[in-house]
Amino acid sequence: MILKDFDFLSDSTEQTSTRYVTFITPGMHRFDLAILTTNRFYGKKLVVDMQSGRSGVLGPDDLEEEGVLESIYKIDEEAASELAQFLYLVLGAVTFTD
Repeated sequence: MILKDFDFLSDSTEQTSTRYVTFITPGMHRFDLAILTTNRFYGKKLVVDMQSGRSGVLGPDDLEEEGVLESIYKIDEEAASELAQFLYLVLGAVTFTD
């Protein structure tokens, strides 16, 4: 197989900002996160759990949805609640880009 056989739907490169943060919650849950800010994802951020490799494109609206963090990161309700408290501080308001 050669490159011309692939049907690319998108292929772009851009400068991004990545914040790496490790913390332990009051409930003794440890999180090692990489939070990527990009012009994609309609202003949301890509949040990668470095321990599990699971990732989600998240904005503050997603934190309001029941079960989103539990589903994405395969964590229990208590850990998800504590993670949400942190993410509220860093995700910020969603802004739309081209």
